[in-house]
Amino acid sequence: MCETGPRQKFCKIPESYGWELKRITGSHHIYGKHRDTARITVPVHGNTLLKIGLQKHLIKIADIDESEL
Repeated sequence: MCETGPRQKFCKIPESYGWELKRITGSHHIYGKHRDTARITVPVHGNTLLKIGLQKHLIKIADIDESEL
């Protein structure tokens, strides 16, 4: 569902760990897991990179180990 570019490549990470794209609202991709209330919102604004703090925050919410990336 994500296009090509730095932010769009980040969208593939949650998908590979079982997160599903629930909806797209404007330029924000919202992911969730089946029977889980946690949500991840990835802003996809053009070809700019996500800042490192936001990347780490999203990875923490998704409960993904950074060493696995």
